[in-house]
Amino acid sequence: MNLLDLGERIRTLRKQKGLTQAELAEKAGISRATLSKLENGLIAQISVVTLAEILNALGYELDIIPINPFASEE
Repeated sequence: MNLLDLGERIRTLRKQKGLTQAELAEKAGISRATLSKLENGLIAQISVVTLAEILNALGYELDIIPINPFASEE
């Protein structure tokens, strides 16, 4: 998933929860401008901690499943 897709999903979840960007940003401890850039695909990178805070503020948890890029596919 790229950051544009991620931003669109966050926007959808935010709207489903009836939150404004300002409200979600405050709950997540980030600026509204950062959230806006994320939702619009204008941010180059985001930390896992920040993403976890946003999802937590939306009532979700970040679940990371590590993969081994060097594992052979048989």
